[in-house]
Formats: sequence, structure tokens, C-alpha cells
Amino acid sequence: MAEVSDLGYMIGTIMPHSHLHRLERIWISSPIFFITTCTDNKRLLLSNESTASILIAEWKSAPERHGWHIGQYVIMPDHVHFFCSAGNESKSLSNFMKHWKELTSKRIKKECGTEGNIWQREFFDHVIRNEESYAQKKEYIFNNPVRAGLVTNADEWLWKGEIEIL
Repeated sequence: MAEVSDLGYMIGTIMPHSHLHRLERIWISSPIFFITTCTDNKRLLLSNESTASILIAEWKSAPERHGWHIGQYVIMPDHVHFFCSAGNESKSLSNFMKHWKELTSKRIKKECGTEGNIWQREFFDHVIRNEESYAQKKEYIFNNPVRAGLVTNADEWLWKGEIEIL
């Protein structure tokens, strides 16, 4: 039978992965997260004035409501990308995203007359570990409308911006 290791536990006789040793050395005191979340069934709901204003308003209220600060963002027709960082009295990232989705869903349904689910349940997050990683993700999100064929130049895309400098 397997023994308990320094890394936690093992199942059966499967040995712990040696690459997990590096996890105990990773600590970022105030990480910036890169978030991607999609609409339910990739519905094209988001890149219009009404919906964008709701998303932006909820991002602006995130520090007071949830303890999270929002940086740069891009709103695509069926998904959003944004950077965020937790404040001192923040909810967990999962709770923040859950409540942000609930609030935006209610407002989009009420104010835009949209029916059905707005968001997929899950979201994708990536911890930004250094300035190079941040620059790469920033370039990725701002060029997303160009790659999608929605504009020929990223500056033409209306649904992008920055709430706070992180």
C-alpha cells in the first residue's frame, strides 16, 4: 500500500507527480487573474451598448460588492475576458464570479428583454505570474476582435477598456 508523502496523499500505488514539487514554492501575495467566461451555448448577446453598459457597471461596483478590482477587459459577442485582483476584504474568486454572473444575468434579462440562461456555469482563470505574461494576455484580449474577423484593427472595437489600473 502507498504511504503518505510530503505532498499530501497518494491513491493506491500511484506515485505523486514529480512536477508537483514546484507548487509548494509558488506564492503570489496579490495575484492578478486573467478571466474568460462565455455565454450559455455561445449565444451572441454581449457586444451591444445595453449589455456592455450592464457588464461595465457591475465591474465598476465589484470592489464595493465583492472586494474585487477589475482591470482591462474586452467584451466579445459570446464571451468576455478581463483581469481582476482581490482586495483586502474580498470574496473567493468563485464566489465573486458566481455573484457577478447572477447580477449581470438579472439585469440583462430585465433591461434587455433577454430570456434563458445568460452565462455558462464555469469560467476559466489564469494567474498572471509576471509582466511578460500580463503583456501577452493583454495583447491576446485586445486582438481577439481582429482574430474573430469583427474588425480589421483592434482600436476599432468599441467594447474594450479598463476599469482600474491593477
